Amino acid sequence: MARLLSLLLLACATLPAHADEHTVVVKAAAPEKGCVEVEVHGKRAQSISCLNEKLLPSSNTVNRPPPTLSGAEATVQRPSNQLGLYNRAALEHRMGNAFGKSVTPQRPAPPPPASPLRPAR
Repeated sequence: MARLLSLLLLACATLPAHADEHTVVVKAAAPEKGCVEVEVHGKRAQSISCLNEKLLPSSNTVNRPPPTLSGAEATVQRPSNQLGLYNRAALEHRMGNAFGKSVTPQRPAPPPPASPLRPAR
């Protein structure tokens, strides 16, 4: 058993030495201006990095100010509660603790009638 263990340790110690002899270092080539098309099994595919470069905006569009909105576009960009549309947060606030339990909103309890014998404050 000890002999098998020592052989195993010796084999593991020699593995890194063999790996260094057969290691191949590949350096990336400088990026080219043109795109490379590859054909695999009859299907053509372009380089992803080249396609990403084509999709980047040009430098003159980056510094350009955004266009002004027309009246209709400005109205569409307003919040839903300003347009009178459904807004869950506003509905929960209006309904109070009756939200999801009743169709009538929560109202405070009516005040007790004033006593005719007691003077008003």
